[in-house]
Amino acid sequence: MTSKENAEQIAQILEDKKAEDVQVLHVGDKTIVADYFVICSGHSVPHVKTLCDEVDEKVKEHGLDIKKLRTDGYNDGRWIVMDYGNILIHIFHPDEREYYNLERLWS
Repeated sequence: MTSKENAEQIAQILEDKKAEDVQVLHVGDKTIVADYFVICSGHSVPHVKTLCDEVDEKVKEHGLDIKKLRTDGYNDGRWIVMDYGNILIHIFHPDEREYYNLERLWS
C-alpha cells in the first residue's frame, strides 16, 4: 500500500469510531516530516484517547504495512500525535483543534 492509501485507511478507521471532521492532508511537498497528516477531533478527552487506542489496534488488525514510531500527548488527551513515519495522525480535542488550526497552516 502507498502512504496515501494507508492514510486513507487510517481516516476510515477514525470515521468508523465516530471521529469528527476527519481530513487527510498531503504535506509531502511542504515538509520532510511526513507525506500525509490525518487530522480529526474527538468530542471529549476520553473520546480522543479512544480514537488513539482504536488506531493502534486496527492498524495491526488491518495488516497495514506501517510501524508506529511514537505517540505524544496521550496522558493529557487534548492533542495526541501518532507518528507512523510518512503519516502523522493528529487527534484533537475540539478546543485545541480550533486554536491550532493545522488545516489552515498546512493547506
